[in-house]
Amino acid sequence: MKTLHVELTNCHGIRSLDATLDFGDRNAVAIYAPNGTMKTSFARTFKDLAAGKETTDRVFPDRASSRSITDENGQSPNPSDVAVVLSYDEELGPTESTSTLLVNPELRREYETLQVELLDARDALVQQLTAQAGTKQDVLSTISKVFTQSDGKFYDALVRIAYEVEQLEDARFADLPHDLLFNDKVVTALKGADVQAQLAAYVTRLNQLLDESTFFNRSSFTYYNATNVTKSLGANGFFTAQHSLLLYGEDEPRQITSDADLQALITEEKKRIGDDDALRKKMDAVERAVQRNEDTRKFFEFITNRENLLPEFANVEAFHQDVWKSYLKAHEEAFLKVVACYKDTEKRRKAIEQQAATESTQWDKVIKIFNERFFVPFTLRAENKHQVALGQDSMLKLVFEFNDGQESASVERDDLLSVLSNGEKKALYILNVLFEMEARKATGRETIFVIDDLADSFDYKNKYAIIQYLKEMADHANFKLILLTHNFDFFRTLLSRGVVGYNKCFMAQKGEGKVSLSQASHVKNPFIYGFKKNFFDNGMQRIASVPFVRNILEYTKGEDDPDYLKLTSLLHWKADSASIDNTELDRIFNETFQPTKKKSWRTGKKPVIDLLLEQAEVALTADEGINFENKIVLSIATRIVAEQHMVAVLADPTFTDGITGNQTHALFQAYRSRGHGTDESLRTLDDVVLMTPENIHVNSFMYEPIIDLSDAALRELYTRVKSL
Repeated sequence: MKTLHVELTNCHGIRSLDATLDFGDRNAVAIYAPNGTMKTSFARTFKDLAAGKETTDRVFPDRASSRSITDENGQSPNPSDVAVVLSYDEELGPTESTSTLLVNPELRREYETLQVELLDARDALVQQLTAQAGTKQDVLSTISKVFTQSDGKFYDALVRIAYEVEQLEDARFADLPHDLLFNDKVVTALKGADVQAQLAAYVTRLNQLLDESTFFNRSSFTYYNATNVTKSLGANGFFTAQHSLLLYGEDEPRQITSDADLQALITEEKKRIGDDDALRKKMDAVERAVQRNEDTRKFFEFITNRENLLPEFANVEAFHQDVWKSYLKAHEEAFLKVVACYKDTEKRRKAIEQQAATESTQWDKVIKIFNERFFVPFTLRAENKHQVALGQDSMLKLVFEFNDGQESASVERDDLLSVLSNGEKKALYILNVLFEMEARKATGRETIFVIDDLADSFDYKNKYAIIQYLKEMADHANFKLILLTHNFDFFRTLLSRGVVGYNKCFMAQKGEGKVSLSQASHVKNPFIYGFKKNFFDNGMQRIASVPFVRNILEYTKGEDDPDYLKLTSLLHWKADSASIDNTELDRIFNETFQPTKKKSWRTGKKPVIDLLLEQAEVALTADEGINFENKIVLSIATRIVAEQHMVAVLADPTFTDGITGNQTHALFQAYRSRGHGTDESLRTLDDVVLMTPENIHVNSFMYEPIIDLSDAALRELYTRVKSL
């Protein structure tokens, strides 16, 4: 396949698109599409093709839709030869609820179906609980914290209390307004020492009165029990059937012959206790203690009409749990459905992972790629691959070795996810993408990959690792890549790293009723940033200014300018690199900026390369921080030393002096293809190609890479390069 003609009408929001994508020699095209233009709709349309489904317009389903995707021979691709790689957020969501490692597509789809069923049951329960509790809080988080004291354990909490909820006779507290009783201000107030003391005094006095009561008893016949008896007898026609009760406690048993008599007795007894002066004083003291803000005042207004609840607040945590158990009891069917669904899902999930382990054959390759390319605080390894190969174990065990300075520990995946940043979690997600791509390589069939912002929101270290992998994919003869992004920096980097050619970069525009793709322009548009004011006083900033001055010369005099070429020799190892001294650098700076007062460096005849290497040593021991100029210096020094080594080993001046662009990459390609170096030195030089370019060519679009990159990573790389 050389070209792909895409003609769409009313496809997922694209009114009209008619474009021909010519993949060219590099097998890839890149499309920059601002948010809302066409990117997601384009990817979804190809996902329909891959799934063998018709495409419609979801917003306007009545509109007639058409989708024509054909090659240069007018043939539509086989759906199995189309793969759509969605961004992390779209594919997995923020909780990664559908993610499994290294499973085939059929098993993954089954797993995701299980998750959908569980999530549907969960969402139905949450909706009912939200209404029952009248809460605006996050029910998932609240239940998790109430029963496990930590977030993210909603299902664990439900499983833990399932038996207790089933054993409840009724939903005693189901009518209570949750947020009024358990908002942060109320809970904080009730935990105060003064409030606890007043509550304790109130409860003590109340218990005394209940002990003295003629009919009530604090342990077995409370206000709540008495009220329930009244409701139960009345509802079941006890008095209507001419039955009566004898209540003991007075000198003579009191006969109760009607519901009204029983209710009057209970009301009388409650009034006697409630009107107790000592108890009232305790209640007033509690009121004064909580009259702090509007939330606590509303709480007290409510509790004055439900004084029977006040003793429950002597242990707020236990009462909070009891209230949620009542809410769940009120919706027991939905609650037990979630618990059962979760248990069933967990059981099948484990079976799916076990089956996937026996079918996967490319784990070692995926693990190797991941460990060598991605910057994360853990290493992925297969613990028992030899036992699996011998048939001693049926499942390959993936172990995550978490690294923290000099210490390391093996952790489970779920535990690892709890301590990783979002960017690191997304890097872990790439494992699935790598497996899919490597599996398709093995088939030997031509595949169209539509890749929708795979590196979106990644930190720059891992973004460049992804770009490097995309470059290798584009070099694969059987792969055709359509790279979609709304990130202009990523778009430009796809070009600069050679993933796509300039004439294969397109920009999407949304016009009257259609989307058009135009040849991209001004992809490279850097902005100058440097350290002019300290150029003659600070060695670190002086060296860091070299790419800044070189960019100015590039724009004002061109790449053929002798001074531009001299500065190039300070960023790449050239024949004249060692001979350029600080006096020459002073001259270039003064002539470029034409200051009113020309200055000079204190050791003018000293070679600039010597100053560079001195400052690199200073940067190695500098305090950890952003260290903007230190990182530029380390990047320059790393590349210079690496190139110096490769030039010396190649010993081919005709070739090395003839390189006119992308020198580091060209040297490394020759170095590797001619059989030089050990595995360790090749890995080191590969890292130089990967990490240094954007840290040297500083401009307005490229602040993030060097700020994001840690001092430690550059220092470690420079130390490795010096050992060559």
